[in-house]
Amino acid sequence: MTEPVASTRYDCIVIGAGHNGLCCAATLARAGRSVLVVEAQSQVGGAAVTREFAPGFKVSACAHLVHLMPADVMRDLDLAAHGLDWAGQALTTTALSGESSPMTVAEGGVGSDNDAYASYSAQMSRFARALAPLLSKVPPRLGTTDWNDLSALAGLAWRIRRLGRRDMRELLRIGGMNVHDLLEEHFSGNTLQGALAFDAILGTNFGPRSPGTVLTLLYRLAAEAASGTRGLAQPRGGVGAVSDALAKAAVAAGVHIRPGSPVKRILVESDRAAGVELESGERIAAAAVVSNADPKTTFLELLGAAHLDTGFVRRIRHLRARGLAAKLHLALDRVPAFSGVADSGLRGRLLIAPSLQYLERAYNHSKYGEYSPAPAMEITVPTMNDPDLAPAGKHVLSAIVQYVPYALKDGWGNERDRFMDLCIGVLERHAPGLGASIVGAELLTPVDIEHEFRISGGHWHHGELAFDQFFMVRPVPGATQHRTPLPGLFLCGAGCHPGGGVMGTAGRNAARQVLEAA
Repeated sequence: MTEPVASTRYDCIVIGAGHNGLCCAATLARAGRSVLVVEAQSQVGGAAVTREFAPGFKVSACAHLVHLMPADVMRDLDLAAHGLDWAGQALTTTALSGESSPMTVAEGGVGSDNDAYASYSAQMSRFARALAPLLSKVPPRLGTTDWNDLSALAGLAWRIRRLGRRDMRELLRIGGMNVHDLLEEHFSGNTLQGALAFDAILGTNFGPRSPGTVLTLLYRLAAEAASGTRGLAQPRGGVGAVSDALAKAAVAAGVHIRPGSPVKRILVESDRAAGVELESGERIAAAAVVSNADPKTTFLELLGAAHLDTGFVRRIRHLRARGLAAKLHLALDRVPAFSGVADSGLRGRLLIAPSLQYLERAYNHSKYGEYSPAPAMEITVPTMNDPDLAPAGKHVLSAIVQYVPYALKDGWGNERDRFMDLCIGVLERHAPGLGASIVGAELLTPVDIEHEFRISGGHWHHGELAFDQFFMVRPVPGATQHRTPLPGLFLCGAGCHPGGGVMGTAGRNAARQVLEAA
């Protein structure tokens, strides 16, 4: 199919000014390409934005901590020089139990668990360091004789072999396990088990007993290893400050960014991507189009099934991408008082995941289109480190809540307020008096996340992190390696390798593929 395109032309157009899109654009511009970024919203950042949710109260809209962005990405783009500063780094994780005193996870519990935690952490760190380089490389293809693919596969095998016989065998043994069984092997304390399992299921459609949850845990640990020594970190000004710094770095490299410019469709000329048409009707031509949108939005809405093979369309339609995490924001007129938690603990993150059984029961309800009556939560009080996010003397509480089905059985219309009250009740059991201090509140269900951030299904990772949607086959066969069945069209979002999180690696990897294809 051939369509006329506009005379205005760029080497590359990036759809979406999320952090991956900005990383991609900056990398392309630094390589000498002319780059335009078109963003539907009025501000850059996608889901990685800071915005006001109650008068005078600001919050990181989705992700509220940064711990996955590689140190070399921040260094290469010189984000510090473009305004990125940290309100807190190496933040602690405190597990709330309700039956015992809060536990700092890094201390590994008590008794035998303390020694076991040191051994477990050391081994998982070795695995993470071995796997971390895979995130910043384009995955090899299987079943080809291409030297680059064969070399990459050999490199993967060598990295695992270099672990030594004992660690190599252990990594191969646990790689397909569920995190419940892994943690049961190592620890006896419920609180420690629950806190460690939480990082394996956060943002996923899995419970602790789901196969592949060790994979998602290793993914997180590998990304943390690549990020350097910051650990869990809170940007000053919220996560939106990361996106703002990326945008400034991109502009400094020569990128043009147009907020408030939603794309209606990807233009096709002579059976290849040739630019975009905005909802305003304006057409902009480009030699390459890179989509930071999720795969379903990219292929089914912006491109259209008419340009794709029927089998490929079927795979995209069946891509599992329904979110199961919500975001709760509370504006408070005083510091929340969590039982047994000192101010130093409030500066880090708090977890409500008191046991493996608690998490599994919470997950079970989602299988039937129900939200859990006892949800798991990751909680931060960002104003403890960054008071400018709220009026003087007041505070913000930000919580990721799991499990919250996208397709709620009874719909969200009549359930939203009920679920918000339920969440506040769960929080109040750990922070008595919290409800009386609330002066404003916001709940973002996966449906709200889909609508506000244009993410199909409201899934933070743009697609489940599972064996059949991971690494060499992410998002689906036929759209791996950041390339697509349509020449000139590439993917750079969380739906492609290596996945979601405020990381930027997918954007940089995609830029390298665009440059290689040119």
